[in-house]
Amino acid sequence: MTGRFHGVGVGPGDPELITLKGARLIAAADVVAYHCGPGKESNARRTARDLIPAGAVEERLVYPVTTGTADHPGGYQGALADFYEESAARLAAHLDAGRDVVLLSEGDPLFYGSYMYMHDRLAERYGAEIVPGVPALAAATAAAASPLARQTDVLTVLPGTLPEPELARRLADTDAAVIMKLGRTFPAVRRALEAAGRLEHAVYVERASMEGERRLPVAEVDPDAVPYFSLILVTGDSRNGTRSRNRGAAEPAADTGLPASAEELLVVGLGPGPDRWLTPEVREALAGVDHVVGYGPYVARVPQRPGLIRHASGNTVELDRARLALDLAAKGERVAVVSGGDAGIFGMATAVFEAAEDPRYRDVPVRVLPGVSAVQAVAARAGAPVGGDFAVMSLSDRLKPWDVIERRLRAVADADLALALYNPASRSRTGQIATARRVLLEHRDPDTVVVVGRDVGRDGEDLTVTTLGGLDPAAVDMRCLLIVGASGTRVSPSGRVWTPRWVKP
Repeated sequence: MTGRFHGVGVGPGDPELITLKGARLIAAADVVAYHCGPGKESNARRTARDLIPAGAVEERLVYPVTTGTADHPGGYQGALADFYEESAARLAAHLDAGRDVVLLSEGDPLFYGSYMYMHDRLAERYGAEIVPGVPALAAATAAAASPLARQTDVLTVLPGTLPEPELARRLADTDAAVIMKLGRTFPAVRRALEAAGRLEHAVYVERASMEGERRLPVAEVDPDAVPYFSLILVTGDSRNGTRSRNRGAAEPAADTGLPASAEELLVVGLGPGPDRWLTPEVREALAGVDHVVGYGPYVARVPQRPGLIRHASGNTVELDRARLALDLAAKGERVAVVSGGDAGIFGMATAVFEAAEDPRYRDVPVRVLPGVSAVQAVAARAGAPVGGDFAVMSLSDRLKPWDVIERRLRAVADADLALALYNPASRSRTGQIATARRVLLEHRDPDTVVVVGRDVGRDGEDLTVTTLGGLDPAAVDMRCLLIVGASGTRVSPSGRVWTPRWVKP
């Protein structure tokens, strides 16, 4: 018989916050294990020390490194992976010998705890009983004596190790927040709170439930004296009397009844992904607006700053987004509607102009600022496949019938134009690209050059040069843009794809 494996949360630090079940298992354990830093006492052991039986074997699992660097072939992550494997082997030896093992975890075992890495390696072989513990955020909230989330507030738990712009964005997009993993990250976290407009309602709590506990406004914290055992609470919007910052159904600014001059509504293209492809004109425009409206992933690309209110929504409510933006601009608010790529190419510009036909918006001027389009980005990576006459189509049949798409595909193929295909597939549309390939092959040679660009300009970028006959529709997904060459499109010896500007008679 093997021993039993238990992951026991010992809570935030006060021994009286250990659960009765956790205390019982610790007191009966053959082996008590715990993680700690080099030369340091385990905080989990310190919390549970009065419960550990005199005859228990103690396994002290000492991290080889505690910062982001390590003298290891695999770097910091490689050093930790080896450490967890070795630690699991030590505990497995006890379990194989029939000894019950309790692995102590600060707070809760499954909430940012080191226990999880042992669970991944041991639970399938030995089974595991997990005893939840009071998490640090619960103790900190009690210490601050300030309700964190009320009614329909959304609570987000964030690690302070996130990149500062991402942290600011997420803080602006939630009602209430808990920020953990501070220490050296505190200065960047404070700046992110300020950029998100959340600094006023942020409370710093240090050593919650432990000796030396203290709490104070984040704005008053000395950044050079922030220990690891600290976190920040951002109380919910319903308590602070502020409206939600990121809602597709967000209400426009309150109508005061006073006359207001309509502001110019900007519709901007953010480019295909990387910040370096954002034009200076668009960057300047975004720095001057108070509202950003758009599809969630595009809104997320706009850096957060004080005073910026974000209105993110799903992918099929373009007209609702446009009306919201027009309503805001009509009330004198400075607003930008954002699109990926170029806003005028399968983007939000047409939706805005369609919504603006409503007489209510006749006084709202609309200006479109261009962006680098996805077809330009893919073409540049490939060489110059659209260097001659070319067409651009979307294979999405959400706004037009498929028979129209097929008719246009045949017309483009018959005209011998290079063709850029947007939206070749999605989760719900998996057959269109195969049908489009069949239609094009009715007019094009199977050796026609095809470029498949996936996530161009972003992490995981991939560019494939193939042929129409060799194109695998199953390898095309919603992150791809295709360029199907004309009959004259060729591939150079170096692998560059280009289409001549001239056409032989």
